[in-house]
Formats: sequence, structure tokens, C-alpha cells
Amino acid sequence: MLKTEQQVNVFSDEGDDTLGGRLSSARDAAGISTGSLANQLGVQEETVVAWESDRSEPRPSLLLDLAGIFGVSPIWLMTGAGEGPAEMTDERALEAVKIELSRLQSAYKDMGRLIEATNRQLEKLDYQLKLRNVGKGVAH
Repeated sequence: MLKTEQQVNVFSDEGDDTLGGRLSSARDAAGISTGSLANQLGVQEETVVAWESDRSEPRPSLLLDLAGIFGVSPIWLMTGAGEGPAEMTDERALEAVKIELSRLQSAYKDMGRLIEATNRQLEKLDYQLKLRNVGKGVAH
């Protein structure tokens, strides 16, 4: 009968019995908002809300990122086996900031490439306009 009691406890209704429940619990324990988490992962906030309500699931690569941000094992996120989230430690906070910095640096590089491409396009159009005006005898 003890085994039955343990089984009842294993399936308790704490909200951590689904991937979405575990994501929500881990995010709350880390003190991170859904919006902030979405920004760190490069997804829409609605996507995080959908994960937490079990309407969809994150890709495997994002599950690894989530585990790193929350300081839990990917196995715990997927199955609930093992230790869940604890209070945010300095190491976990550092890891979360490193991940966010990496994403920001990537976005910064992308923005630089877009600025350069736009500048080249502007120079090309300006040159074409000058050629067209020279052909018409108009000074620019």
C-alpha cells in the first residue's frame, strides 16, 4: 500500500506534470517574465505563453537554451525526472545574461550588415540619378 501512496504523490496536481507547467514553474523560480524570456530566446511572447499552456512545444535547441537559462536539466524540463528549479543562483543569473548578450551581439551584427547594405543601395541609386541627370543636362 505504501507503493500506491507514493504513486499518488508522484502524480500530484502541482502543475509541474506537463512540459508547459515545468516551463512556467522554472521561469517563475528564475524571476523572469514571459516577455524577457521571449527576448532572450528570440521568439514572440505569445510563443512562450503557448508553450506554458501546452498548446505547442519548443524546438529541441530551444529546450537546451531554456534549461541553461533556468539552471535545470533538459531531462527535467521534458519529463519532470530529477531536480526542478531552485532559487536563481549567481551562476544561473550569469548564464542567462551571457545568453542574452550573445543574442544581442548577433542582432547588432545583423543590424550592421543591414546598414551597410542600405548604404550601398543608397550610393548606387544616388550614382544612377546623377548619371540620369547628366544625360538630361541637369546639374545635381
